[in-house]
Amino acid sequence: MKYWMGRKKDEVFRTDDHCVFYVFQNTMPRIEWNKENMKYTMCFFPLIGVVTGAIIYLAGMFLDGNFFSKVHSGRLMFAAVMTLIPVFVSGGIHLDGFMDTMDALGSWGDKEKKLEILKDSHNGAFAVIGICCYFTGSLGVWSEIRTEMLPVVAAGYVISRALSGLAVMTFPAARGSGLVKTFQDGAQKKAVRFTMIVYLILVAGYLYICSPVGMVVLLIIAGVVFGYYYRMSRKQFGGVTGDLAGYFLQICELALLVGGLIVQGIQ
Repeated sequence: MKYWMGRKKDEVFRTDDHCVFYVFQNTMPRIEWNKENMKYTMCFFPLIGVVTGAIIYLAGMFLDGNFFSKVHSGRLMFAAVMTLIPVFVSGGIHLDGFMDTMDALGSWGDKEKKLEILKDSHNGAFAVIGICCYFTGSLGVWSEIRTEMLPVVAAGYVISRALSGLAVMTFPAARGSGLVKTFQDGAQKKAVRFTMIVYLILVAGYLYICSPVGMVVLLIIAGVVFGYYYRMSRKQFGGVTGDLAGYFLQICELALLVGGLIVQGIQ
């Protein structure tokens, strides 16, 4: 999991560069980052959430027979496809950070020990347990989601990325070096923060049109997860890293998916 496209992840894009969006997940020449091309890169990160949400919606409608009446998948197939779509869109880079963070948290070591584990190229038992639990939970929730909830659930992929970008520009970095620190130093922080807030406002407006209850539930859940991320990253690691950013993104997406199920039950 620590190797990406045949090269060490540090040589290409560690999860620290979670803000570099989808096109960079494909096989491309190595990019030398500098202050000029890092200024506004993070502003585009939530657009990958828009792409992911759109694919989720279209795929869900297709599998449920809304486009072609002869196509109607079972709930297990529906849940499996919905679970895997975000992985394919992102290339799994955020899951890599999630697994590394699970290993670090499971070590119960001090901050320095946890940061060392994040750099380790091997996956431990807690990473395997964590990813199995994650996919099982996602599969279970998706099996209960009805297609009318897809517009609400799709918004979660934008919310998670907007909050992730906001965190990178606001929370302290755990290390004095690395791509998160480089992006913090090179980015136009005020512009990026403002852009992330605009994304959140637009998503809130979209959710209000789709489901006012959904807007309230998802924003509350996102706020709680964001608060947990801040507290956990400061207490356990002394700040944020790219791996922690991936961990937050995955946890936030799953929590917002559960939020969609809650809204479905309320409505």
